[in-house]
This record gives sequence, C-alpha cells and structure tokens, in this order.
Amino acid sequence: MVIGRYILAIESSCDETSVAVVQDGSVILSNIIATQISSHQRFGGVVPEVASRHHIEQITICISAALQKAEIKKEDLDAVAVTYGPGLVGALLVGVTAAKAFAYANNLPLIPVNHMAGHIYAARFVKPIVFPSLALLVSGGHTELVYMPRENEFQIIGETRDDAAGEAYDKIGRVMGLKYPAGKEIDQMAHHGQDTFHFPRAMQNEENFDFSFSGLKSAFINTVHNAEQVNKTLNHNDLAASFQQSVIDVIVKKTLRACEEFDIRQLILAGGVAANQGLRERLSSDIRNSFPTLDLVLAPIELCGDNGAMVGAAGYVAYQYGVVSDDLTLNAEPSLEFEWAEHAEK
Repeated sequence: MVIGRYILAIESSCDETSVAVVQDGSVILSNIIATQISSHQRFGGVVPEVASRHHIEQITICISAALQKAEIKKEDLDAVAVTYGPGLVGALLVGVTAAKAFAYANNLPLIPVNHMAGHIYAARFVKPIVFPSLALLVSGGHTELVYMPRENEFQIIGETRDDAAGEAYDKIGRVMGLKYPAGKEIDQMAHHGQDTFHFPRAMQNEENFDFSFSGLKSAFINTVHNAEQVNKTLNHNDLAASFQQSVIDVIVKKTLRACEEFDIRQLILAGGVAANQGLRERLSSDIRNSFPTLDLVLAPIELCGDNGAMVGAAGYVAYQYGVVSDDLTLNAEPSLEFEWAEHAEK
C-alpha cells in the first residue's frame, strides 16, 4: 500500500470539533479547533446532546477551514482519518458520518482511528516514537498505562477503576466553585499552596498498575462540607495542592513501577491532563533521577487536548499497516478500548 502523504483528519469525540491536514504523519499543515467550552460551562460539564448539535454546526466549516489554511485541495489528499471511539456516541457519529461522506465523495480511503492512539501519537510531533515504549494517558475520560511492543500495537497494563484523573479535577473544581474545565486553574492554585490535608493515595502500593480516584474525590468533598458546617474557612490553594499532590503521587509511582517491569526505550505522557505543569515537572524529575537513560516524551501542551492533528498522526501510522474501512460501513464505538496485555488482570 502506498503511504498517504496528506491526510485530512477529523476529531469529534467529545466537545471539540477539530479538523487537521497532516503531512507524512509528523507535519501539521493546519489544525482547526472549534471549542464548545462556553456552551458547557453553565452546566458544569459536557452535555452530550449540546455537544452533538455543536459538532453538526461546525464540522463542515472546520473541514473547509483546514483545507484552506493548509493550502491543500481535495484532490491533493491521500486519505481521510477519523476518530470512531471512544467518546460520546452522538458526537462521534457526527465526525464519522462527515468523514465517510467526504471520503466517498472524493474517492479517498477512510482510516478509523482510536482516540487514545491519537493522544499517544501526538508525540510524533516532538520526535519519532521508538519501541518498545510505554504511554501514560491521563485525560478527562481515561487514566491508563499502555505498553507498545512495536508500532501500531497497544496493550493496556493498567487503568482507572472509577473516575479518571481529569474527571476528578472537574468534580472537585465544582465543589470549589471554579468554572469548567477546572484542571488548569487547580494546577495554578496548587503551585501557591501546600499539601496540608494529606488526602489518601488509593492503590499506590498495590502490585497492579490500576488507579482509583473516587476515594480521593470523596475525601476532598467531605473535608470541604465538614468545614462549611462549622463555618470554617479553608485555604483553597492548600486544598488544590493537597488534591493535586495525591493524584500525582499515585500516577507517578505506578508509572515508575511500570518502567521497572517493562523493558522500554521511551515513555510518553499524553492526554488532556498531560498539560498539567505539576505532573509534567514531577514525572520529568523522577524519570531523570530513576531512569536517566530512558527517553521521556511530553506531548506538546497545545496538542494535549482533543485535536485533529493527533488523529492525523495516528491515522498515518494505521494506514501503513492497512487499517482502512474500504466499504464505508464504519460506525461509532463509544466504548472502544485497546486490548489488555496477556499478563494484566482486567
């Protein structure tokens, strides 16, 4: 199969409508992102039906804008890549339907892309990925460790058993009266506070590579509510610092253990929460001290959130391995996930 040089990539798994044109899987010619944050802020989180309607309004506009900015004509494209899962089913369907229609109308191959693979392959815009490698994916919907023995192969070795890290950030943000999404503001506050509340570090010392943040979230909420009942004022910077320290302690410790167990050449940090400065600094420091020869790749901050460029990078790799939906029967798979490693317990 001839490797596609120019790929039009579509992302619509949650509340960002994004279309990009990517060259050779590593050069971004355009990356249009239509955000919906202002529409969801009054609800304190993403409303699926509202997200779907926004995608319908924006998808064709974003496609045209991406082609125009990239100075690429439809006939110059080699393939179309699209996120088909995981994510919100209605939101995914908008992107998948648009991609299928565009591919059919322009006689282009259609490449289905796992959203989480997209996050991982955002690292290609920093440097080539070397294998075997390990990815720490931390986002609003996922917190998982993914082992990659070779290119285009993904094996989950551990994941959250309840709330994802980003989800926990948004939930405690609402308790603190912060606007959605709260992750960035909590990270900023944490740098001005101290870990004075010593919240629990769930599953930190267990042998597996799984995570759990629901207990931390409950401990945080109970601390705030108990203080309110006795009219006690809590330092919000210290609350943020204590919460974030607990999250980072667990994530980094589990990741370091995975680096010890698996013979890897590269560690990738990706996903929406990968933009968290506290996490980036701590992981960088601990990897440098514990594994000085291990190559740590931090996804670019501007590509940590959902975007079409990462889908284009993952799509380019998938296309090389013949991953194409030839008959255009591709459908959304909201619960899509990687396979589990054989030795890992699901």
